[in-house]
Amino acid sequence: MTALAPTLVADDVEVGAVLPEIAVPLTPTFVVATAIATRDYQDVHHDRDAAQQRGASDIFMNILTTTGLVQRYVTDWAGPEVLVRGVAVRLGAPNFPGDTMTLTGQVTDRAGDVLTVEVRGANGIGDHVTGTVWVELPCGPL
Repeated sequence: MTALAPTLVADDVEVGAVLPEIAVPLTPTFVVATAIATRDYQDVHHDRDAAQQRGASDIFMNILTTTGLVQRYVTDWAGPEVLVRGVAVRLGAPNFPGDTMTLTGQVTDRAGDVLTVEVRGANGIGDHVTGTVWVELPCGPL
């Protein structure tokens, strides 16, 4: 069992800090399972024929999964004791199976103990998601 990384403390994070990049492999099982886990039964997330009839080349990831990945990307970096104050995402290129989405992020603002983190998730055809996550960090040692 792996220990959780310690939670960052607000005074230790500077505006401009860059989050480590992570790659998310987009398998068909991942796309289907995450759609069902988020109770999204729209056929374009699990039925290739239906997705193609609607103009897509394959099934594609749903927005709930994308939002969850963006939030988790930031909270995995910041630590288990942070409070998520908000998440806003904008979708772009679809996430199709067989590709990889690479998440990158940077702290762009700090208001007291609340950090603004800009996140980008890109795949082989462009930006799948751009967004902002606001997290509140503890103000002193835990």
